[in-house]
Formats: sequence, C-alpha cells, structure tokens
Amino acid sequence: MARSPCDLRILLLAAAAAFIYIQEKIVALEEMKIRQDEERVHLKILIQDLEKRSVQTLVNNNVAPVAAVVVMACNRPDYLQRTVESILKYQTSVASKFPLFISQDGINGEVKKKALSYNEITYMQHLDLEPVRTERPGELIAYYKIAKHYKWALDELFIKHNFARGSSMGQFFRQYLEPIKLNDAHIKWNSEDLSYLKEDKFLIQFGKDVASATPLHGSDAALKAHNMDADVRIQYNDQEDFERIARQFGIFEEWKDGIPRTAYKGVVVFRYKSSRRRIYLVGPDSLSQLRFLNWTYARMKGNEILIDI
Repeated sequence: MARSPCDLRILLLAAAAAFIYIQEKIVALEEMKIRQDEERVHLKILIQDLEKRSVQTLVNNNVAPVAAVVVMACNRPDYLQRTVESILKYQTSVASKFPLFISQDGINGEVKKKALSYNEITYMQHLDLEPVRTERPGELIAYYKIAKHYKWALDELFIKHNFARGSSMGQFFRQYLEPIKLNDAHIKWNSEDLSYLKEDKFLIQFGKDVASATPLHGSDAALKAHNMDADVRIQYNDQEDFERIARQFGIFEEWKDGIPRTAYKGVVVFRYKSSRRRIYLVGPDSLSQLRFLNWTYARMKGNEILIDI
C-alpha cells in the first residue's frame, strides 16, 4: 500500500531530527574528548614540573614549615613578577618556615614560564575547563572561577603538601575551633545601631565595663570566679601567669608578640560557660592604657570632663 506524501514528510522530519540529535551528541563527545586530552597533557607537564622541583627542596629538613605563602595568578605575568620579587625581598631569610607557592588558574604560557623561572617557588596549575553555572541570572562567572581556584589551591596545600593542620599545626583546632557553633539567631544588622563600635565610643564603654568588674586576686582567683554571679576582673602579670589562668578556664592560651592572641589593650574577655557574665583577664597596665586613651579622646573633642574608668 502506497504511503501518502504527508506520511513521507513526517518520516523525513523524524529522520532529520534524529540525525541532528546524533550529530550534536557526536560533537559534544568530541569536544569532551578534546578537553580531556588537554587536561591530561597539562597534568602530565605539571607532574613533571613538581617531580623536578618538589616542595621538599624548598624546606630545610631540620625546620618544619609554619605556613605557606601562596600567590594566586591567572594571565598577568608582569604583575606576577612584581609580586613575587617583592615577596622574595622579605621571604628569603625565612623560606624554610614560609615556603612560597604560585597557583596559576588556566593555561597562559607566559605566566607559567615566569612562575617556573623561580627556583625558590613551587608551582601549581589549576585546570578547569568545565562551563560555569551561576546561581542567579546575570552574575559574573569570573567570581565563580576565582572561588573555584582558591578552593582548589587550598585543597592542594592541605592535602598534597601537608599543610592540612594549618599554621598552628593543628594543636588548637579540636580544642578551640571545632566546637564553635554557627550562629543561628537572625539579626537585622541594617536596622541595628552599631555606632557604639566606633573606637572612641567603644573605648569609653569597654573601659567602664572592665573597671566596674569585680576584681579578684590571689592564686585561687579563677576558683573564686566560678561562684561569682557578676562580671569579674583577674589580673595577670606576664605570659606564664596568663597561661596558668587561661588553662584553669580552658580558654585559648596562646601568646603572640608580647600579648595574648585575642587581647584588646592587653584585656582578654570571654563569657564563662553558658552564663551571660563576663570574665576579663587584664594585663598589668591595661587599665592605665584605657584611661590614657580615654583622656586623649576627651581632649581631642574639647571635652575637659574626663570619664572615670
């Protein structure tokens, strides 16, 4: 039985659609294969580079690295050179503690050539040829690419180059950082009055809070603080004294550059357990610093009436 012209047209259209679909699939597969081949080539080159100049050649075997210094690059070899040479002026004397890395995003040949010209540096190359999918229409894909590069570079440092424990080598992570709870209280910050955080206002209020806290003395001051319902102030005399008191409360005891790491004018403040009350660990000259700065701000504003803290 002969087919009608209409049936033939439908069959031809269906065949044409199938042919177009197959061709698109073939083209997509070919493009994917090209990308994979390019990635394999660049990864092979990268592995060879890393084998020739391992990070171990940058680090004195007798000195454990403290932290990595990473220069993020893409397609500006002149900026890269200026940045690296500026860093090397200060990094050379401490290279064993702070090894230098360059992480390049993409395949710009001049950037790679410039990066590999420095014997003091370990080179890393980020290759991501997959299309970027933004979360919202109209967003710039450049920011997504930058973010992916940063994440990749950090993963390389943490996993491949053994910086997984961070600059403190992990001694504080489980004790102080891991238990931190993400804030779940919704606050409309744009409607909050945050002017009290300006230095002059904050200094006055902070000085008052520290000075009005109940002072506790003696080697058992921390024990006394456990039974207090009000804010308390405990003075430490030096690093050893601070660390002793901090251990009794189970707070961060690290000391950097002559002061406790989290101190403001030598004062470390924290809330004790689930209580709303504050405990101030105060340095030997913290109150005098606060009084002097308070007086300075008052004079700058022409206010001769000093606030007593």
